[in-house]
Amino acid sequence: MQFQKLSLHLPSLKGGISGIMIIINVKDGESLDKALKRFKKKFEKTGVLRELRSRQAFEKKSVTRRHVVKHAIYKQNMNLEPTV
Repeated sequence: MQFQKLSLHLPSLKGGISGIMIIINVKDGESLDKALKRFKKKFEKTGVLRELRSRQAFEKKSVTRRHVVKHAIYKQNMNLEPTV
């Protein structure tokens, strides 16, 4: 069984995530679509795009904290409400 490597090096973001190398081993006979799907999943897990979007516009710490608290309240209410 032969493996081919599909890799992409992501540069580090200033003050955030350090440089990441995503490597996907592509098996013989595996379609490129499946390999790309696995690559996309790994890429999403790194959170690079999420951090990049959050850095496009500056947000004050107080506003960030407010979002975190709102999200925590939302999650807590979701756990308390019975599903019908």
